[in-house]
This record gives sequence, structure tokens and C-alpha cells, in this order.
Amino acid sequence: MTQRILPFLALLLASGCASQRLAGADLDRVQRPAFISRIEDGAGPKSHVFRDDSAYRNKLKKLEPVEADRRLTVKLLQAVTRFEISERLRVTTLSQLPREFPWTHVVDPARVASVLESFLVEEVPANAPDYDLVASLGADTIVEFVIQDYGMRSEDGRAGAYLRGYGRMFTLDGRTEVWRRPFAMDQVAEGKEHLDPFKVGKDPSLFRAAMTSMLDEVARMFVKDLTPTDRGGAPPPRASAAASDVVPGKAGASAPAPEATKPPEDELAPGELPDPDP
Repeated sequence: MTQRILPFLALLLASGCASQRLAGADLDRVQRPAFISRIEDGAGPKSHVFRDDSAYRNKLKKLEPVEADRRLTVKLLQAVTRFEISERLRVTTLSQLPREFPWTHVVDPARVASVLESFLVEEVPANAPDYDLVASLGADTIVEFVIQDYGMRSEDGRAGAYLRGYGRMFTLDGRTEVWRRPFAMDQVAEGKEHLDPFKVGKDPSLFRAAMTSMLDEVARMFVKDLTPTDRGGAPPPRASAAASDVVPGKAGASAPAPEATKPPEDELAPGELPDPDP
């Protein structure tokens, strides 16, 4: 157990060491921020459940742990897209920031998406964008959220979702970083309720709900960081208001798939995991 949790504890410790508090004076100098949210290439979703935890061996029977993790990964992909994850973090954070300068003068997210069109296309690996393109919109500062790793893991028969990444703010003139907040959310380490991987295999929306909960928690942390209490000489709000930013709803449900023929006893349908315990 100790060896399995060490990498996640190391990430948490590293996160604390790399933080940089946003000073009120630095925020006072911001005139026109732009928000970017992205997921690094290869960040996930990943399943570290069946290969890393022998508690499921009897349940898997003839199904190899490597194949079981592959099947679970497919289910996680079906639960929520990379774009939905990154967008949830951006929109939730921005919607909870106070209606005060400079948050009332954020560059229109639609314009940011337009200039970064090739970067934001979901099928393209989400490497760092060309920030100078955003500067052409009048932005002087970038607030960027990056997800580096996410998925499910398990320890001693208890599974859960995890999420790791960071937020940062930097000026476009000189790329001076004025705020950084790494995060590492881990439902297993936090002792949250068991997220049964076999139930997720039958109902992937359970993983979506877990991810939504963690993303909203990260957003609350970001909002607190981005509203320092030591502000002083912030310029007065201008007459124009920032573009509205609406939290997107879930994607429309697709038509139900035709009912699959029940496989013979003790055999699994292609791509499926065993049924959860009653």
C-alpha cells in the first residue's frame, strides 16, 4: 500500500512547494485578462485500478488486469470529454469571481477561442498555445488552467477519481508569473466514498459526477487565490461590461444503443467489465 500511494503523496508535496501567492498590487496592475484552460497531451483519462490493486483479481476471473484497465479507460472516455473537463474548470472559476475590476473586463472567451482555433480543437494535442495571438485581442495578462493527469485509481479495494494540474497568471509583456497554484485531488487518499469501477463500467456518468465535484472544488480554490485581500490602487471599473460567460450544460444525450445479445454464462460482452456486486 505504501509504495502505491507514495507517487501521489509526492505530487501533493511538490504542489505545495511550487505555489506562488497573488499579491494585491500585482492584480491591481492587470487591465485586460484572458482565460485559457487546457489539458496536456496524454493527461488522461487513465485507469490505475486493476493492475495496481490485486483486490479485484477474483472478480475479474479470466479477464487480465491490463485489459480490464483498458476497458475501464474507454468507459471514462465516454463519461466526459477532455473539452468538457477543461471548460468546466474555466467557466466555473470565472463565474464565481467577484464583479469587480479586472474580472469585469475579461477578454471575450469566444474571441480567445477564435484566435486559438487550432489549439482548442479537441482532437489536437493540447500543447501550450501561442500566447501572442491572445495579445492581439488587447489582453495584457493570461490566466491559464492546465490539467496534467486525471482518471481513476484504487488501493486495497477502494477506488476513486483523481485530478492533477495547476493554475497560473502571467503578464504577456515579459511573461512575468505573478500567481501559481498546483492542485492534486485524490478521492482515495482523501478517504472519499468508494467509486466502484464495475459500476462505472455500467454507468460512466458516475465518473463524470466525481470529476465535476473535484473540478468545482479546484475552482473554489482558484477563486479564493484570485481575490487577494491586500488590494489597493485598482483602477475604477469602466462603463463597458465583460462578455457573459455561461456554464455549458451537458452534451445532448445520444440515441440509446440497440440492446446487445446476452453473452453465454461466465463470458463478458466485448469491451465490458464484470457486473458490480449486488
